[in-house]
Amino acid sequence: MSQTMIIRLLKTSIVLGLCLIVTGHTLIVSSYFTVNHGIKGIIIAAACIAVGVLLSLPTKIYLTVLLMEAEKRYLKNHKSTHSK
Repeated sequence: MSQTMIIRLLKTSIVLGLCLIVTGHTLIVSSYFTVNHGIKGIIIAAACIAVGVLLSLPTKIYLTVLLMEAEKRYLKNHKSTHSK
């Protein structure tokens, strides 16, 4: 799999994770959902938040590492062109 495809997949994972976090928060805040479903509703909302965090955080770390490597390569190339 190419690096562009991996980055696109990770960005999609981040967006999906953030959507799940917002959905879980909305479900917990809405009194209609928690009153009708009781403790199971709270568990469902908490599960949405947990899956959202699992999807979003590791991908952010990976993308940060990729960006740091790209910046390091850029600075190395930029420094070598100006030193000549």
